Amino acid sequence: MFTVRSYSKGELAQLYSPNLTENAARAKLMRWIDMQPALVEQLHALGFTRNTKVLTPLMVRYIVDAIGEP
Repeated sequence: MFTVRSYSKGELAQLYSPNLTENAARAKLMRWIDMQPALVEQLHALGFTRNTKVLTPLMVRYIVDAIGEP
């Protein structure tokens, strides 16, 4: 069962793509996020940028709501 909490971007990405390296998983997660304009808008409103290292629980909730649980 997935728990919504604070995650590093790489940590969350590897939950979605465990067979990829952290860098590859992070890039894939960012592509998925970029394909969801409403999600991008929500995350930017919370201060998210491409350089964000740690995702807040609310950011994680928005990501999971948009692309599903890992």
